[in-house]
Amino acid sequence: MTTGVRRRMGVEERRQQLIGVALELFSRRSPDDVSIDEIASAAGISRPLVYHYFPGKLSLYEAALQRASDDLAARFVEPHEGPLGARLLRVMRRYFDFVDEHGPGFSALMRGGPAVGSSTTNALVDSVRQAAYVQILSHLGVTDPPARLELVVRSWISLAESTALIWLDGRRIPRDELEPQLVNDFAALAAVSAAYDEEMAALLRDILKDEPADGPFAHLAGRLIALAS
Repeated sequence: MTTGVRRRMGVEERRQQLIGVALELFSRRSPDDVSIDEIASAAGISRPLVYHYFPGKLSLYEAALQRASDDLAARFVEPHEGPLGARLLRVMRRYFDFVDEHGPGFSALMRGGPAVGSSTTNALVDSVRQAAYVQILSHLGVTDPPARLELVVRSWISLAESTALIWLDGRRIPRDELEPQLVNDFAALAAVSAAYDEEMAALLRDILKDEPADGPFAHLAGRLIALAS
């Protein structure tokens, strides 16, 4: 048995500790169901000391959300190497890793509620969506997207969010099926748009020419041909 003296933390170190503790609690239950007393107890400090570093639960939640949103946005960063389908599949795996690890907090954030109704939290959610949008465009090699492409990419990001929320409600569909399905959803959205617009058609042809026969896009094409038969 050993004894020791508790080390006094600096201001920023203590703030980061409290953010980490809050994120851990929010990953198990909705932020609205977690009290300041619970956060203080888990951090090993008193309730008044929590308020010394954060003026209220919302400010602590926003700080935790900032860290989580930075983490989630980083999941969309992927080296520009190899076929697009394989890249998107790796992104979706990391995205669902985050959803799996932060289920209740992710659900509360995306569905909204008393703790997440501020303009700050809404701006953070939008920043994640924008980061994902920019990353996908960079993989497509597009800097000034036409309207139809913007619609495809933003619709796909919204679809990924909705799919993740539905998956969290019972996890009735295996992750290893949903992740490639979302990659195929991107191809399907692009294909429908390409049917109405030559610029989108040219982009889709450019994407597909680098796709291997065993890639997710080719797998979708094979399934659709079999279905039509």
